[in-house]
Order: sequence, then C-alpha cells, then structure tokens
Amino acid sequence: MHSYEDLVAHLARTSSLRPGEADRVVADVLAYFSERTEDFVRRRHGELKTRGLTNDEIFPRVALELRHRRVLAPDLSLRQLRRIVYG
Repeated sequence: MHSYEDLVAHLARTSSLRPGEADRVVADVLAYFSERTEDFVRRRHGELKTRGLTNDEIFPRVALELRHRRVLAPDLSLRQLRRIVYG
C-alpha cells in the first residue's frame, strides 16, 4: 500500500472525491507509473492492436510514448520494441 495521505487529503479537499475514492485514484496512478517498460510495451501494443493499428503504426507510437513516462525508459529501437512483444 502507498503512504500519500497528504495527497489523498488534498484530492479529497480540492475535488468531489471522497477520501476512499481519492485513495484509490492515487493507488491507480502509482501502479500505472510503476509499470515496467516491458509490461508497458506489451500492454500498449495489445491496446493499439485491438484498435486496428498495424505494427508499423504501433511501434513508433509506443517509442514516442515511452519518452513521456514518469521514469524515463531506455531509448529502445523499433526492433527492440518488437522483440519485447514477440520475443
């Protein structure tokens, strides 16, 4: 579990969220940004694939998205991204 009571209190005070809801939001955001690079690549590939995008569209997009993660991921080539997904 996380220990961000001050953030939870701030969210509850400045939004319509109740403390329990604010706590869940904080936990969800922390979990999202704690995702390992490989897991993020696989998840995003699957999400974008279900939207009908091709690999030629997906991998450059995922490479760009990786640059905006909370913890900077290593600079991965399109080939490295494909290897994460397909082994």
